[in-house]
Amino acid sequence: MEPLTHRIDRRGWLKITGLAGAAGAGWLGPVAQVLAQREERARGTAQAQSVILLWMQGGPSQLETFDPHPGAPTGGPTKDIATVVPAIRLAKGLERVAEQMNSISLVRSLVTKEGDHERGTYLVKTGYSPDPTAVHPAIGAIICKELPEELPSGLRTEIPRHVAILPGQWPGRGGELGDNLDAFKTYDPRQKVPDVTARVDQERFEQRLRDLSVVESQFSQGRKRQVNRTLHGDTVQRATRMMTSDQLQAFEIAEEPRDLLARYGDTPFGRACLAARRLIAVGVRCVEVTLAGWDTHVSNFEGTDEQKKLLDPALAALIADLQERGLLKSTVVLCGGEFGRTPKINPTDGRDHWPQGFSFAVAGGGLRGGTVIGATDPDGDPKKVVGKHGIEDLHATVLAALGINFTKEYISRTQRPIQYSSGETIGELLGDRTA
Repeated sequence: MEPLTHRIDRRGWLKITGLAGAAGAGWLGPVAQVLAQREERARGTAQAQSVILLWMQGGPSQLETFDPHPGAPTGGPTKDIATVVPAIRLAKGLERVAEQMNSISLVRSLVTKEGDHERGTYLVKTGYSPDPTAVHPAIGAIICKELPEELPSGLRTEIPRHVAILPGQWPGRGGELGDNLDAFKTYDPRQKVPDVTARVDQERFEQRLRDLSVVESQFSQGRKRQVNRTLHGDTVQRATRMMTSDQLQAFEIAEEPRDLLARYGDTPFGRACLAARRLIAVGVRCVEVTLAGWDTHVSNFEGTDEQKKLLDPALAALIADLQERGLLKSTVVLCGGEFGRTPKINPTDGRDHWPQGFSFAVAGGGLRGGTVIGATDPDGDPKKVVGKHGIEDLHATVLAALGINFTKEYISRTQRPIQYSSGETIGELLGDRTA
């Protein structure tokens, strides 16, 4: 059996020689920055490889974000603003996003049957409604399953490739593809990732792994597993590889310039979006960043105004930053939630759940920018939504952009074949494969 030890890599060597202490003095910051820039340039030359999902938990109002109808019966007091694309207007409060509309397209005609938070979240993240006979994998899990750990540049990803920052109640899961593809959960990047730093010296840490290897060897005997290993053993191997990897620095934003952090907005969400950019640069395949607070049944207009103060700088800076680093073409950025909000304003000046015509913003990955797909009725009639698309169509489009066969089937635990996506690609997004 392969011992559960990990060879000493550059990080381990630095610890042993005492150079790791210099990091606190800033000696290693420039080195890490050069490595990151080299990795970013290498990734930027390839096709779409990763997805960043900005998850607007609670269901953002399309009428106060990506699909305003000022002056219409559904519009309320929300004003609209011009963007760099003359034909596209956004809700007031998204002025910085408006400057990036050449790179962003809006799908304004998403329609589902799920108006419950949990069911809607499950549907949007997996492309399927909940089903007692299967646990469908989130799109991030599919991407990690289908795309290799090694990037075209030769860089091998040593940290989890499916990550949820500021996770909500239902982060992406591996489902039928395996729990090992569940999103790795972490929180405000201002803090270090918890529980990944050894609390003993290197020698003692390696001795503990050798001791564990003895126990693991006995445990694995008689169990059906290739090369006489167990899932537990695989988990330990992955954990130790992560703990000693320099790629952990991708979670940390302390070395980023202050002016760049200010562009994102020095908030938990802004910092998380900046960390997402760093993570995809080292090969993380899917990063889900949650901005909660969109469930505006009461005081919708004040509530969404506050949310846009967080969303606008972060989304705009993320698109611009990816573009400047040559990473936008290799990264699909999605922004939306489990449904939208009702065209009708309720008695508490709020909007309720509305899955019958809501919006998602899409950018990067070689998909067309500066385009609007579909339209909702200014009077709020769901029967008059133009160019309807299901969430499964959005999934099929994203998977196609990443070169993944979205019709590929896996076998559920009930021995039923299920496609990665049952949808059809959105031609208007795939028509122009330039970012």
